[in-house]
Amino acid sequence: MTERAQSGPGRRTMLGAGAAVLGAAALGTAAAPAGAAPATGSAPAQSGGHRFRLDLPVPTVIGHRGTSGYRPEHTLGSYQLALDMGAHVIEQDLVPTRDGHLVCRHENDITATTDVAAHPEFASRRTTKEVDGVSLTGWFTEDFTLAELKTLRATERIPGTRQKNTLYDGRWEIPTFEEVLRWADREGRRRGKPVWLYVETKHPTYFRGLGLGLEEPLVKLLRRYNRHRSQSPLILQSFEPSSIQRLSRLVDTPGVVLLSGAGERPWDFVVSGDPRIVADLVKPEGLKWIASYAQGIGPTLDLIIPKDSSGRLTEPTTLVRDAHARGLVLHPYTMRNENTFLPADFRRGTDPAAYGDAFGAFQAYFATGIDGIFSDNPDTALLAAADFTAR
Repeated sequence: MTERAQSGPGRRTMLGAGAAVLGAAALGTAAAPAGAAPATGSAPAQSGGHRFRLDLPVPTVIGHRGTSGYRPEHTLGSYQLALDMGAHVIEQDLVPTRDGHLVCRHENDITATTDVAAHPEFASRRTTKEVDGVSLTGWFTEDFTLAELKTLRATERIPGTRQKNTLYDGRWEIPTFEEVLRWADREGRRRGKPVWLYVETKHPTYFRGLGLGLEEPLVKLLRRYNRHRSQSPLILQSFEPSSIQRLSRLVDTPGVVLLSGAGERPWDFVVSGDPRIVADLVKPEGLKWIASYAQGIGPTLDLIIPKDSSGRLTEPTTLVRDAHARGLVLHPYTMRNENTFLPADFRRGTDPAAYGDAFGAFQAYFATGIDGIFSDNPDTALLAAADFTAR
């Protein structure tokens, strides 16, 4: 699917100036009248001390690590396919090398996403580390120079579920973030419109403790490639609020705070002694605090619609309404087509790796008024979004 402008959702501004406007026209939430035409072209909003506008369709389809449902994640092949399918934004996760370069990997542990185990010259690099309180054994990007990482090739992370993706094992190397920025600029010129990126700082407190802070080198690249402004085609994200706070002081690029399970605690909170957990952050006061420096939240889908003990969806929470009332956009994560990842209501058959009723699940989530969604399968998400906006 490449007819993004023709068959995708209508373009509308995500963030407006007031809570009433946010609830309907600017955010395109469920408060808008059924069948109403998409809203367009409102003034930039004020939030977190910056003026900004995200000129993106609603619902926004975010290619999760590219198209990780079809290609090994965080490769130029995965990013290119996401763009060709029509994804509105494409995600990168950033971790550092030993010599300070930012590369695109979901985790610094590259055991499952590269062929490093097949390189005898790196056998001695296998080690056990504690990352954000979790003990991990494997190979880690911070123990390799960029030149060494470039000798590795990317592999499928979950081959048991996505056996077809293993066809592409070894085809692509680990990209640097600067290479992705260059790719996005080239594709933007070729297509005549900017390529939007969604960039996550991974384990920023952990890396800062190693002398490999992520924010400063990231900001240098954003400024070098003119993606540091309030209306630049890029969104910053992190599970650590302090990382988004730090970035908000350095650039005007919109920032999103990622939110995991309700009972979990951001790692920077653990380190600083902040007692709050995610359940506190999704309350009105927590959302007000987030809105003082960020422009959105990226909650897990379970914070939007919880599941019962059988894995079936229950009633939506008030998070969408409460976040919109604070001027925050919501981009929850992650929709995948396979049964094993879907709510029990939408699973089909007994094969966990088979596709379930992903379209039905998308409709349930879109109906809550979310502004976009991360998906491993952007083509499915785009069709579902077009169905939703056409109702």
